[in-house]
Amino acid sequence: MKTIPISRYRFFQKLQPVNLLTKMANKCFTGCLQVFSEFGTWSIYMDKGKVIYAGYSEKMFEPLYRNLQILSKRVATIPQGINDKLRIIFEKNRENSSIANPEYLAICWLVKERYISDLQSAILIEQLAIETLQSLLKLEYGSYEFIPDTFLDNLPKFCHLDLTSLLDYCRYGAKFNPEERYNSQYNIYDRYYDSDEGKKEPVETFQEELPSVDQIELDYKDDQSQSQLQLFSYQSNYQKSDKKKYCVFCVDENLQMLNNIQDFLDEQIFAVVKFTNSSQALMEILNVKPDMILLNIAMRNLDGYEVCSLLRKNPNYQDIPVILMTERMGLRNRAKAKIVKANSYLETPFTQEDLLKKVFEHIV
Repeated sequence: MKTIPISRYRFFQKLQPVNLLTKMANKCFTGCLQVFSEFGTWSIYMDKGKVIYAGYSEKMFEPLYRNLQILSKRVATIPQGINDKLRIIFEKNRENSSIANPEYLAICWLVKERYISDLQSAILIEQLAIETLQSLLKLEYGSYEFIPDTFLDNLPKFCHLDLTSLLDYCRYGAKFNPEERYNSQYNIYDRYYDSDEGKKEPVETFQEELPSVDQIELDYKDDQSQSQLQLFSYQSNYQKSDKKKYCVFCVDENLQMLNNIQDFLDEQIFAVVKFTNSSQALMEILNVKPDMILLNIAMRNLDGYEVCSLLRKNPNYQDIPVILMTERMGLRNRAKAKIVKANSYLETPFTQEDLLKKVFEHIV
């Protein structure tokens, strides 16, 4: 007898996924549709009726790894062993993570590290969305809910895919396998990036002459100035051979906690500076001006609130992200954190994914 996890006990009903998804597209829904069954959970992330990501809980990283391997045959910047590196960074302790689709963080990281371009990430997300929708359309019984706010809200958006076209493809046009999709790079969806300044017109569907990968990237780069991409901020002189290291100050009297944070953050990306004395840390912050500060509330000399408050009084330090750390963040602590203008908080002990989520949300 198959055991269903208690988190999946819901009132299941007969579903019509096509009608449900079509209604979302027509109403320009923003948020996440989550569909539950005894087999797993499907998450469709939307922005004004467009799909920005889709994933299936029972197959989180497996489709990403598989499609990355296919994409790596066309993209020279994807190194060998990238899947193993992603496992170490993003899959560790994922059972204890509250993030529904941590593989999206992995895609953000791949773009930030310039292993794949923003356009290539859009193509990758498109294929993952198709696989997710194809499995969802087979579901007959389940339940669903709409979530207006999701963890993707503060992360880069690499594409806005037309949901109606995706559904049509999944139902009637699924004739190409992923290998062929990455080889041909055919444009059947609006995969270009919307911006406040202007939007690209959807491309013609089922083009007869399929552009090459190189031509697509050249066309995209030529028009990049007209489409303001929602990516992590890069300096204009940022070079692949000269990646910026982000300086992160960690202040905690528990040396083991400091070591854990250093282990969680990739040393090729982050320079972690550790302090067990908050007064000393404050003086160094004023000298160095780090990119982010992880600060324990319970410190003997100056507590975390006092350090944060002193920094915010200086105009030069009002924009540095400050993440407070504490065992339990009650209502009183949250109110005090808001008063001193801390950016967010982490309850200890936290997982690597919990930490990476905060870093991706707030670091510049």
